[in-house]
Amino acid sequence: MTLLNALLTFFGRHSDIMTRILALFLTFLVAVQAQAGAWPRQKGAGFASSAVRLSWPQDVSTWVSAEPTSNYYTTYLEYGLTDRLTIGFDLGHAVSGSGKKIAFFQLPLRNKDRGPVVSGQLGFGQISGDWVLRPGVSFGWGRPNGWVSIDSVAEIHLDRGTTDYKLDVTWGRNLPRDRKLIVQIQTGETALDPAFVRLAPSLVTPLGRRKRVKLETGATWGLTGDTSMGLKMGVWLDF
Repeated sequence: MTLLNALLTFFGRHSDIMTRILALFLTFLVAVQAQAGAWPRQKGAGFASSAVRLSWPQDVSTWVSAEPTSNYYTTYLEYGLTDRLTIGFDLGHAVSGSGKKIAFFQLPLRNKDRGPVVSGQLGFGQISGDWVLRPGVSFGWGRPNGWVSIDSVAEIHLDRGTTDYKLDVTWGRNLPRDRKLIVQIQTGETALDPAFVRLAPSLVTPLGRRKRVKLETGATWGLTGDTSMGLKMGVWLDF
């Protein structure tokens, strides 16, 4: 099943739910704020995050213990080398479930007052020991109270000649006391595994007075091609 077919299958089976989600996205599309993704970092400004995700089967009757059946860790870093050039590192977990070490740079493709902000990205590194080239493109819409973004990458395995795909749609809402509510639809497809669609809501809460460090807590739920549910905890740092 391709990624597109997985999305169409889910939309067809859950058209009422997707209509509500789409309405929610459109409602807040006119009230969104620039956030990480398509927007370049200012020169000398950086962002780092580290997270762990624990998962269990959705079918509790299959559990043999309360221990997570899988876990993975991710670390992400962005830094504004100039006002246009953002560089970074993406470490930990790839769409294929393998270990990942990717260095990348990102440049704005469109940065107008109206319409979406668009950025292109090119990364290079290793996934599960294979050398990988990773092009990507991100779209973002920003206003005072939140943001909506679409982030996509293709992980081209140079050794195997295969390509994995990942696309995330993120809606974010700024809350009182500098908190943020995030709802993300995660999708992906690899050369070896079926395409999947996953729902991942989370809440970001600042720690301390300076609010440079934030705690992200959330959950995940597989919708199509993924029968797991999970918990996520991470830390954000602006520097």
